[in-house]
Amino acid sequence: AGCEKEPSSYMWIYILLGNMLRGIGETPITPLGISYLDDFAKEENVPVYVACLHTVAMMGPMFGFLLGSLCAKLYVDIGFVDPGSITITPQDSRWVGAWWLGFLIGGTASFLSAIPFCFLPKSLKKPEEAKKDKAAHGLLETTGAAGNKLSPEKTKPRKCQLICPFLSDFCNSLKKVLGNRMYFTFLCCSLLQFNSFIGFVTYKPKYMEQQYGQSTSKSNFLIGITSLPPVGLGIFLGGLIMKKYKMGIIAATKFSFIVSFLSYAIGLLHFFVGCDNHMVAGMTVSYE
Repeated sequence: AGCEKEPSSYMWIYILLGNMLRGIGETPITPLGISYLDDFAKEENVPVYVACLHTVAMMGPMFGFLLGSLCAKLYVDIGFVDPGSITITPQDSRWVGAWWLGFLIGGTASFLSAIPFCFLPKSLKKPEEAKKDKAAHGLLETTGAAGNKLSPEKTKPRKCQLICPFLSDFCNSLKKVLGNRMYFTFLCCSLLQFNSFIGFVTYKPKYMEQQYGQSTSKSNFLIGITSLPPVGLGIFLGGLIMKKYKMGIIAATKFSFIVSFLSYAIGLLHFFVGCDNHMVAGMTVSYE
Protein backbone atom coordinates (compact mmCIF):
# COMPACT_ATOMS: atom_id res chain seq x y z
CA ALA A 1 0.00 0.00 0.00
CA GLY A 2 2.92 2.30 0.66
CA CYS A 3 4.53 1.74 -2.73
CA GLU A 4 4.98 4.83 -4.85
CA LYS A 5 3.99 4.75 -8.48
CA GLU A 6 6.98 5.42 -10.69
CA PRO A 7 6.52 8.10 -13.35
CA SER A 8 6.04 6.66 -16.82
CA SER A 9 7.32 8.13 -20.06
CA TYR A 10 5.87 7.83 -23.54
CA MET A 11 8.99 9.02 -25.34
CA TRP A 12 9.44 5.54 -26.78
CA ILE A 13 6.40 6.20 -28.98
CA TYR A 14 8.19 9.12 -30.65
CA ILE A 15 11.29 6.97 -31.15
CA LEU A 16 9.14 4.22 -32.65
CA LEU A 17 7.42 6.62 -35.05
CA GLY A 18 10.74 8.22 -35.97
CA ASN A 19 12.32 4.88 -36.81
CA MET A 20 9.21 3.93 -38.79
CA LEU A 21 9.45 7.09 -40.89
CA ARG A 22 13.17 6.56 -41.34
CA GLY A 23 12.54 3.02 -42.57
CA ILE A 24 9.92 4.25 -45.04
CA GLY A 25 12.38 6.79 -46.42
CA GLU A 26 15.26 4.32 -46.68
CA THR A 27 13.27 1.48 -48.25
CA PRO A 28 13.36 2.72 -51.89
CA ILE A 29 17.14 3.06 -51.86
CA THR A 30 17.96 -0.65 -52.02
CA PRO A 31 15.31 -2.01 -54.44
CA LEU A 32 15.16 1.01 -56.72
CA GLY A 33 18.88 1.72 -56.55
CA ILE A 34 19.91 -1.84 -57.40
CA SER A 35 17.27 -2.04 -60.14
CA TYR A 36 18.56 1.20 -61.65
CA LEU A 37 22.15 -0.07 -61.59
CA ASP A 38 21.11 -3.35 -63.16
CA ASP A 39 19.18 -1.61 -65.95
CA PHE A 40 21.58 1.18 -66.89
CA ALA A 41 25.06 -0.11 -66.05
CA LYS A 42 27.14 -2.53 -68.05
CA GLU A 43 26.70 -6.13 -67.00
CA GLU A 44 30.32 -6.58 -65.96
CA ASN A 45 30.24 -3.39 -63.84
CA VAL A 46 27.05 -4.15 -61.91
CA PRO A 47 28.76 -6.22 -59.15
CA VAL A 48 31.19 -3.39 -58.41
CA TYR A 49 28.46 -0.76 -58.29
CA VAL A 50 26.26 -2.89 -56.04
CA ALA A 51 29.27 -3.61 -53.81
CA CYS A 52 29.97 0.13 -53.56
CA LEU A 53 26.34 0.72 -52.61
CA HIS A 54 26.47 -1.83 -49.78
CA THR A 55 29.93 -0.68 -48.69
CA VAL A 56 28.70 2.88 -48.27
CA ALA A 57 25.69 1.51 -46.38
CA MET A 58 28.08 -0.19 -43.94
CA MET A 59 29.81 3.12 -43.27
CA GLY A 60 26.62 4.43 -41.68
CA PRO A 61 26.63 1.99 -38.74
CA MET A 62 30.37 2.54 -38.35
CA PHE A 63 29.95 6.29 -37.92
CA GLY A 64 26.88 5.57 -35.78
CA PHE A 65 28.96 3.58 -33.30
CA LEU A 66 31.60 6.31 -33.26
CA LEU A 67 28.92 8.94 -32.69
CA GLY A 68 27.39 6.78 -29.97
CA SER A 69 30.79 6.52 -28.34
CA LEU A 70 31.06 10.31 -28.27
CA CYS A 71 27.51 10.82 -26.99
CA ALA A 72 27.97 8.20 -24.27
CA LYS A 73 30.75 10.32 -22.78
CA LEU A 74 28.36 13.26 -22.40
CA TYR A 75 25.86 13.35 -19.58
CA VAL A 76 22.22 12.84 -20.52
CA ASP A 77 21.20 16.32 -19.32
CA ILE A 78 24.02 18.15 -21.09
CA GLY A 79 23.03 21.74 -21.80
CA PHE A 80 20.53 21.75 -18.94
CA VAL A 81 22.80 21.19 -15.94
CA ASP A 82 26.13 22.56 -14.85
CA PRO A 83 28.89 20.09 -15.86
CA GLY A 84 30.75 20.94 -12.67
CA SER A 85 27.87 19.68 -10.56
CA ILE A 86 28.10 16.14 -12.01
CA THR A 87 29.86 13.95 -9.46
CA ILE A 88 29.84 10.63 -11.36
CA THR A 89 31.95 9.49 -14.31
CA PRO A 90 31.15 7.39 -17.42
CA GLN A 91 32.66 4.38 -15.64
CA ASP A 92 29.97 4.60 -12.96
CA SER A 93 27.01 2.23 -13.39
CA ARG A 94 24.63 5.12 -12.67
CA TRP A 95 25.94 7.14 -15.62
CA VAL A 96 23.47 7.76 -18.44
CA GLY A 97 24.90 9.15 -21.66
CA ALA A 98 23.29 11.66 -24.01
CA TRP A 99 21.48 9.01 -26.03
CA TRP A 100 19.10 11.56 -27.55
CA LEU A 101 21.92 13.58 -29.10
CA GLY A 102 22.67 10.86 -31.66
CA PHE A 103 19.08 10.91 -32.93
CA LEU A 104 19.21 14.69 -33.26
CA ILE A 105 22.49 14.70 -35.19
CA GLY A 106 21.48 11.73 -37.36
CA GLY A 107 18.09 13.24 -38.18
CA THR A 108 19.63 16.56 -39.15
CA ALA A 109 22.21 14.85 -41.37
CA SER A 110 19.49 12.75 -43.03
CA PHE A 111 17.39 15.84 -43.71
CA LEU A 112 20.30 17.74 -45.25
CA SER A 113 21.36 14.77 -47.39
CA ALA A 114 17.79 14.41 -48.71
CA ILE A 115 17.65 17.96 -50.07
CA PRO A 116 19.68 17.23 -53.28
CA PHE A 117 17.13 14.55 -54.25
CA CYS A 118 14.56 17.31 -54.71
CA PHE A 119 16.58 18.68 -57.64
CA LEU A 120 16.78 15.41 -59.58
CA PRO A 121 14.81 15.26 -62.86
CA LYS A 122 11.46 13.50 -62.90
CA SER A 123 12.68 11.05 -65.55
CA LEU A 124 16.14 9.93 -66.59
CA LYS A 125 17.31 9.29 -70.12
CA LYS A 126 17.66 5.63 -70.93
CA PRO A 127 20.41 4.15 -73.09
CA GLU A 128 19.68 2.81 -76.55
CA GLU A 129 19.43 -0.78 -75.38
CA ALA A 130 16.86 0.15 -72.78
CA LYS A 131 14.90 2.04 -75.43
CA LYS A 132 14.91 -1.02 -77.68
CA ASP A 133 13.73 -3.20 -74.82
CA LYS A 134 11.02 -0.69 -74.05
CA ALA A 135 9.92 -0.66 -77.69
CA ALA A 136 9.83 -4.45 -77.76
CA HIS A 137 7.87 -4.49 -74.51
CA GLY A 138 5.42 -1.97 -75.95
CA LEU A 139 5.02 -4.14 -79.05
CA LEU A 140 4.21 -7.13 -76.87
CA GLU A 141 1.67 -5.10 -74.93
CA THR A 142 0.07 -3.92 -78.18
CA THR A 143 -0.09 -7.48 -79.46
CA GLY A 144 -1.57 -8.64 -76.18
CA ALA A 145 -4.13 -5.86 -76.26
CA ALA A 146 -5.13 -6.81 -79.80
CA GLY A 147 -5.52 -10.42 -78.73
CA ASN A 148 -7.65 -9.38 -75.80
CA LYS A 149 -9.95 -7.43 -78.10
CA LEU A 150 -10.53 -10.58 -80.12
CA SER A 151 -11.62 -12.44 -76.99
CA PRO A 152 -13.66 -10.03 -74.85
CA GLU A 153 -14.88 -12.79 -72.58
CA LYS A 154 -11.34 -13.21 -71.24
CA THR A 155 -10.98 -9.52 -70.39
CA LYS A 156 -13.78 -9.57 -67.89
CA PRO A 157 -12.14 -8.44 -64.64
CA ARG A 158 -12.58 -10.40 -61.49
CA LYS A 159 -14.56 -9.05 -58.60
CA CYS A 160 -11.47 -9.04 -56.39
CA GLN A 161 -9.58 -6.93 -58.92
CA LEU A 162 -12.42 -4.44 -59.13
CA ILE A 163 -12.60 -4.06 -55.36
CA CYS A 164 -8.90 -3.94 -54.61
CA PRO A 165 -6.69 -4.08 -57.73
CA PHE A 166 -3.54 -3.07 -55.91
CA LEU A 167 -3.85 -5.85 -53.35
CA SER A 168 -4.60 -8.39 -56.06
CA ASP A 169 -1.56 -7.37 -58.13
CA PHE A 170 0.62 -7.39 -55.04
CA CYS A 171 -0.47 -10.91 -54.08
CA ASN A 172 0.15 -12.18 -57.61
CA SER A 173 3.60 -10.59 -57.73
CA LEU A 174 4.48 -11.93 -54.29
CA LYS A 175 3.38 -15.41 -55.31
CA LYS A 176 5.56 -15.31 -58.42
CA VAL A 177 8.58 -14.03 -56.51
CA LEU A 178 8.31 -16.57 -53.70
CA GLY A 179 7.72 -19.28 -56.29
CA ASN A 180 11.22 -18.70 -57.64
CA ARG A 181 13.31 -21.36 -55.89
CA MET A 182 16.61 -19.54 -56.32
CA TYR A 183 15.25 -16.28 -54.94
CA PHE A 184 13.50 -18.03 -52.05
CA THR A 185 16.71 -19.86 -51.13
CA PHE A 186 18.67 -16.61 -51.28
CA LEU A 187 16.04 -14.95 -49.09
CA CYS A 188 16.32 -17.67 -46.43
CA CYS A 189 20.13 -17.45 -46.48
CA SER A 190 19.98 -13.67 -46.10
CA LEU A 191 17.62 -13.97 -43.13
CA LEU A 192 19.96 -16.38 -41.35
CA GLN A 193 23.02 -14.30 -42.18
CA PHE A 194 21.61 -10.99 -40.99
CA ASN A 195 20.12 -12.67 -37.93
CA SER A 196 23.57 -13.78 -36.79
CA PHE A 197 25.18 -10.46 -37.73
CA ILE A 198 22.62 -8.34 -35.87
CA GLY A 199 22.96 -10.51 -32.77
CA PHE A 200 26.72 -10.19 -32.96
CA VAL A 201 26.67 -6.40 -33.24
CA THR A 202 23.95 -6.00 -30.60
CA TYR A 203 25.44 -8.06 -27.79
CA LYS A 204 29.16 -7.67 -28.39
CA PRO A 205 29.38 -4.16 -26.85
CA LYS A 206 27.63 -5.38 -23.69
CA TYR A 207 29.92 -8.42 -23.61
CA MET A 208 32.97 -6.17 -23.78
CA GLU A 209 31.58 -4.05 -20.96
CA GLN A 210 30.89 -6.98 -18.67
CA GLN A 211 33.89 -9.20 -19.41
CA TYR A 212 36.63 -6.66 -20.04
CA GLY A 213 35.44 -3.83 -17.82
CA GLN A 214 35.18 -1.29 -20.65
CA SER A 215 32.91 1.73 -20.60
CA THR A 216 29.95 2.05 -22.95
CA SER A 217 31.64 4.74 -25.01
CA LYS A 218 34.84 2.75 -25.48
CA SER A 219 32.92 -0.43 -26.35
CA ASN A 220 30.98 1.36 -29.08
CA PHE A 221 34.19 2.92 -30.36
CA LEU A 222 35.95 -0.45 -30.61
CA ILE A 223 32.97 -2.05 -32.35
CA GLY A 224 32.78 0.77 -34.89
CA ILE A 225 36.50 0.53 -35.65
CA THR A 226 37.13 -3.23 -35.64
CA SER A 227 33.91 -4.95 -36.73
CA LEU A 228 32.14 -2.96 -39.43
CA PRO A 229 35.00 -1.71 -41.68
CA PRO A 230 36.18 -5.28 -42.49
CA VAL A 231 32.62 -6.16 -43.52
CA GLY A 232 32.44 -3.20 -45.90
CA LEU A 233 35.89 -4.01 -47.27
CA GLY A 234 34.86 -7.62 -47.85
CA ILE A 235 31.75 -6.55 -49.77
CA PHE A 236 33.81 -4.25 -51.99
CA LEU A 237 36.47 -6.91 -52.66
CA GLY A 238 33.75 -9.43 -53.49
CA GLY A 239 32.38 -7.08 -56.13
CA LEU A 240 35.84 -6.60 -57.64
CA ILE A 241 36.44 -10.36 -57.76
CA MET A 242 33.11 -10.95 -59.49
CA LYS A 243 33.92 -8.28 -62.06
CA LYS A 244 37.44 -9.57 -62.71
CA TYR A 245 36.40 -13.18 -63.31
CA LYS A 246 33.02 -12.24 -64.87
CA MET A 247 31.09 -14.67 -62.71
CA GLY A 248 27.68 -15.84 -63.75
CA ILE A 249 24.86 -16.95 -61.47
CA ILE A 250 26.25 -20.44 -60.86
CA ALA A 251 29.82 -19.25 -60.32
CA ALA A 252 28.67 -16.46 -57.99
CA THR A 253 26.60 -18.96 -56.00
CA LYS A 254 29.56 -21.30 -55.57
CA PHE A 255 31.81 -18.39 -54.62
CA SER A 256 29.30 -17.15 -52.04
CA PHE A 257 28.88 -20.64 -50.56
CA ILE A 258 32.63 -21.23 -50.19
CA VAL A 259 33.33 -17.84 -48.62
CA SER A 260 30.33 -18.07 -46.28
CA PHE A 261 31.35 -21.57 -45.19
CA LEU A 262 34.88 -20.39 -44.39
CA SER A 263 33.48 -17.40 -42.52
CA TYR A 264 31.24 -19.49 -40.27
CA ALA A 265 33.97 -22.09 -39.79
CA ILE A 266 36.31 -19.40 -38.50
CA GLY A 267 33.45 -17.99 -36.42
CA LEU A 268 33.32 -21.26 -34.49
CA LEU A 269 36.56 -20.19 -32.81
CA HIS A 270 34.48 -17.85 -30.65
CA PHE A 271 33.38 -20.88 -28.63
CA PHE A 272 36.97 -21.42 -27.49
CA VAL A 273 37.76 -17.78 -26.67
CA GLY A 274 36.26 -16.08 -23.65
CA CYS A 275 36.57 -15.15 -20.02
CA ASP A 276 35.18 -16.63 -16.85
CA ASN A 277 31.95 -15.17 -15.57
CA HIS A 278 32.13 -12.58 -12.83
CA MET A 279 31.22 -13.71 -9.35
CA VAL A 280 27.75 -12.40 -8.57
CA ALA A 281 26.20 -13.37 -5.26
CA GLY A 282 23.01 -15.32 -5.76
CA MET A 283 23.68 -15.98 -9.45
CA THR A 284 27.10 -17.52 -10.06
CA VAL A 285 28.06 -18.09 -6.42
CA SER A 286 26.08 -18.62 -3.25
CA TYR A 287 25.61 -15.93 -0.64
CA GLU A 288 27.75 -17.92 1.76
